[in-house]
Amino acid sequence: MDEIWLGAYETALLAGLNGADWTYPGYISHAAARLATKRGVELSWYPNVISRFHEIHIHLPVSAFVTCVGAWQWDEKPRIFVRSDWYEDIHRRSHSVFAIVDAIGVKDAISDGKLSAGSLDEIREMVDDVASRHPEISFVSFADSLLLKSNWTIGAHDTSVEYTYEPEAILKALPEIADGYRRIAGLEVYAVITQGRNEISSPSIHHSKSGNHISLNSLGLPFAQLQAIEHAARQAIRVKEHQPFQLYMDTTYFNSLRWTLDAEKHLEPRFPYLAPMTHTACEYVCSDFSRVLDRLESKV
Repeated sequence: MDEIWLGAYETALLAGLNGADWTYPGYISHAAARLATKRGVELSWYPNVISRFHEIHIHLPVSAFVTCVGAWQWDEKPRIFVRSDWYEDIHRRSHSVFAIVDAIGVKDAISDGKLSAGSLDEIREMVDDVASRHPEISFVSFADSLLLKSNWTIGAHDTSVEYTYEPEAILKALPEIADGYRRIAGLEVYAVITQGRNEISSPSIHHSKSGNHISLNSLGLPFAQLQAIEHAARQAIRVKEHQPFQLYMDTTYFNSLRWTLDAEKHLEPRFPYLAPMTHTACEYVCSDFSRVLDRLESKV
């Protein structure tokens, strides 16, 4: 809770403990403390627990902590009061979904002479076509791999910023990309997806003022997380912990997808990986493009 509600909450809590009706002033953001360190607390923050299960890993620094109040004897869960500027920032700042798409067997294709300059031009044009159909996604490409990014915001009750999270958008572009690589070069692809916070305040998905400088308006941390998942998946495939899949997703991203009610998300295979800048356990989920897309709610 924002520290501005601390006085009103104290009054309401004391009144409730003295027999009055329990009332709750202000607004809460659901969270769970995962790990406490000298620098702060690693939190799982749940900005949406109504229309989807949306969990984000964030760090509450000691400097933003005000106090924590609870009364377990009355089943009053702990409320962490934080500085107003920190609370407002996490609600107003843009976040992103990130994906890497990589073609499989490129070295062999080059050695066999299957990748000509003409086919590489076709791949570039194919990516242009896909990008034109998905203007909400930023595409950065090499001939054999792509980096995708889409922005979203969380918003709050007392701001004009809206909740715009739509993780399914990037998923819908993946089969189009896969079909293009298969048709042009006979190559299959796989993708890795995660989500993360943008430390740069710009709401745009990328920046290019000079023409030869492209900024994705983000720190490199989400890309390090993508690489960590990819590395863990390669290791797991190498030691036969699991087979190769088309899709590897961080669990916080995967759990937020809106699947049909009869789809059993908990049965999807999960494996651990070491995420940068966190000390808590992380997992990735393995699946395929069609399996995930076929299970999405039709209205998504």
